[in-house]
Amino acid sequence: MVQGISNINPTDLRGILNYVPRFLGQTFVISLDGAIIDNNNLPNLLLDIAVLRSLQINVVIVHGISKQLSELSLSRGIAITNADGSGVTDQSTLDLAIRASSRTSHQILEALTQSGLKCAITNSVRSTPMGIIKGIDFQRSGKVDRIDAEFLTHLISKSIIPIIQPIGFDRNGHTFRINSDLLAIDVAFSMKATKTIFITEKDGLEIDDRFVRQLSVDRLEASLSSNSIKEPFLSKAEHALLGVKGSIARIHILNGNIHDGLIREVFSNEGVGTLVHGNEYKQIRQATRSDVPRIFNLTSGSVEKEELTRRSIESIEKDINNFYVYEIDGNLVGCVLITRFEEEYTVAEINTLFVHPLHQRQGVGSKLMSFACLKLKDLGVERVFALTTQSAGFFETVYGFTETSSDALPKGRRVRYDSHNRNSKVFMKNLRTSSEKQV
Repeated sequence: MVQGISNINPTDLRGILNYVPRFLGQTFVISLDGAIIDNNNLPNLLLDIAVLRSLQINVVIVHGISKQLSELSLSRGIAITNADGSGVTDQSTLDLAIRASSRTSHQILEALTQSGLKCAITNSVRSTPMGIIKGIDFQRSGKVDRIDAEFLTHLISKSIIPIIQPIGFDRNGHTFRINSDLLAIDVAFSMKATKTIFITEKDGLEIDDRFVRQLSVDRLEASLSSNSIKEPFLSKAEHALLGVKGSIARIHILNGNIHDGLIREVFSNEGVGTLVHGNEYKQIRQATRSDVPRIFNLTSGSVEKEELTRRSIESIEKDINNFYVYEIDGNLVGCVLITRFEEEYTVAEINTLFVHPLHQRQGVGSKLMSFACLKLKDLGVERVFALTTQSAGFFETVYGFTETSSDALPKGRRVRYDSHNRNSKVFMKNLRTSSEKQV
């Protein structure tokens, strides 16, 4: 294992360690397309999985068999009714699917064993027939009825990685073929997984033939509705939408041919594939005039501690259209102000970033900051400044700003900076090179 990760340099390791506390004890469902399992990069991919396990991240593997089933059909001269489990599966196709699945699971089992990992092929999927849909009998194609999450959790507690085939059994032990994309999502739901990672032969999702690195659930849904996503990306897109609209916070789609791709996708802001995420900012809205006294009361304590510049109710009211507030159950718990400079329209400032003490260290401030950066980036802002007297470490290590001198401020802002005599530290972030990718 040491030999396999020797290509990761110390800088990479420091980056990985920044993410470890966030993922400790969480469950990732990793879905491997059949084509990836026959790929020469499979040992490196499974080594990445070994790294996840060494960092105490729980892993469940689901795999597909479309490629193996198609090849078996060709070599034996037996026609199949459907390759990926989403269409009709007749008895002959099911027989080949069982053989293909057994072979594919064994390949994964063998490769994981060579990486020093304990694993087990399971029968943890109870299925039910898809039945007749729009007059078509899907025969031996099935859908998930129940995942034995208790059994899978027991295996994980013994440091055993469960391997789940795209085959299920009904209450009477009858066998059904299941689409692996759907299976991965259902397993993630049952295991309360925080991530589902689809590993394919494609770099990620494409919208209107253009690769997209990060995608909100709202944009994904709109793209599917407008038929902007075509094959071979459609199944992954549809199931990613299903997953994120359910309970899965992040769904990744990446190319399994990329060396160290899984590690780079999970442990970096940029990643290598497509990240589909939920609406992280649904609790953030633009402030209204009725919020003026609430913002004043929220921030007044911090002003007294000299954490924020003093603002009168009148000054808050004047800038109210540029304030954004974070609400929980109707209560205002955080705010941020974004200000653009008339003399340099591609430059802006983020200030009055404040979170109520009872809600600090819960990610509210990070969401407000990320929202503000994304908002400004959409408006064409290229550089953003932030001034602080007591939170320098957060701007550098958490928000990705770099300390600079006050000379970098636009002229008008520099005049106000000098007049205040607060000796605030000045931080700058280049939004053109910042992906704000979520983890």
